[in-house]
Amino acid sequence: MIIRPLRYLWIDAVRAVLLLAALALVVGGYVGAWLDRPTGVVTGFSLMILGLLAYSGSRLYQLHRLVAWTRAPYGTPVPDANGVWGEIFYELDRRMRIGYELRDHLAGALDRFQEATQAMPDGMLMLAEEDTITWLNPKAEKHFGLDRTRDVGAPLVNLVRHPDFIAYLRAPRREEPLVMQSARGGGLSLHVQIIPFGDGQKLVLSRDISQIEKLETMRRDFVANVSHELRTPLTVIGGFLETLSGGFDEFSRDDVMRYLQLAHEQSNRMQHLIEDLLTLSALESGAPAPVEERVDIAELLAEIAEETELLSAGRHEITLVREGGGVLLGSHKELHSAIANLASNAVRYTPEGGHIEIGWRRDENGGECWVRDDGIGISPDHVPRLTERFYRVDRGRSRETGGTGLGLAIVKHILTRHQAELTVSSEVGEGSRFAVRFPAARVSGR
Repeated sequence: MIIRPLRYLWIDAVRAVLLLAALALVVGGYVGAWLDRPTGVVTGFSLMILGLLAYSGSRLYQLHRLVAWTRAPYGTPVPDANGVWGEIFYELDRRMRIGYELRDHLAGALDRFQEATQAMPDGMLMLAEEDTITWLNPKAEKHFGLDRTRDVGAPLVNLVRHPDFIAYLRAPRREEPLVMQSARGGGLSLHVQIIPFGDGQKLVLSRDISQIEKLETMRRDFVANVSHELRTPLTVIGGFLETLSGGFDEFSRDDVMRYLQLAHEQSNRMQHLIEDLLTLSALESGAPAPVEERVDIAELLAEIAEETELLSAGRHEITLVREGGGVLLGSHKELHSAIANLASNAVRYTPEGGHIEIGWRRDENGGECWVRDDGIGISPDHVPRLTERFYRVDRGRSRETGGTGLGLAIVKHILTRHQAELTVSSEVGEGSRFAVRFPAARVSGR
């Protein structure tokens, strides 16, 4: 503590004064005895004054050194001094070093805090008493359309003019967060919460919930689509059963069999829909992938081509093209499901007499499997949405051909699990080509 050297400084001063007084008395006494008493008193008093001046001068000199040292750059060596002044210099230097260490520690903590807030996925914005901006991170800049270099110190309400946000900012109580559109547009939906703190200050937190809202919309659409897809066959089956139960004897055997056959077809359609829903649910929930196998691509495509010919029942010309062999690393069941789905779609959307080609080509970048047809084709506007659940280019035709609207969504998830990419090229009236590109890591020789 610096109190101890200061106490010693006072003791040293009192001691010096007493010593000078004693010296003045002794010298004055000798001079008085030698000459006369008044001369002795004057001489002693003069010596005491000179001693005090010398003592004060030395202390002023040390004070000057102390002031000069405190004004010098940090790290300047402590001045050399003896006694009390040495202790004073040492104590001041120690306290200054502690202060600088504390400052460096706080500066490091502040830097780490700022780095953390810069990396945060949420926006953070601090407001002073008059709702002026004192600090914000990059996400807040993006969410509210602000600029740190220009807008710090400006009132937030002058920069973000969204009426709901201004009302929320000025509300005396904010029990629920605010959901609003971003000031920058671009379809961003923001979840905004304002937290008061300190003396009239506020912390504004913002989160981009656009993806969450999109997923919620997809969930609602999915439930509506599933309900619709199941309601149609159930209505048909229920209608046939009600008709037959109301007057079974009034119908001929052929009519009864026809009704039962139609009801059976609708039952199969519901079964296929439920199976596809379960498959898609397993894929989307991140279920563990099946044990990977070495799948012979030639054998796999031969199986799919044979199944496609059976599905076509002679209505189409099916061609199998293989440019090189190879082995695919993956799930035989899932790969078979994905490629067979593309082939069955080609059968459904290619008029009778059309041609369907199933092919494989291996190159230095991996391998490509494709299904090409000369069917009705797809407009370019629909191509980006083909893998969405229940998305149909022609709803009426899809139901007539027995599609569930989930096939390409299942294909997309299967290919993603195999690091493969689906590309679609099509032209209305000219046909379509669905190609699957497998990376080199998934393809090898026999």
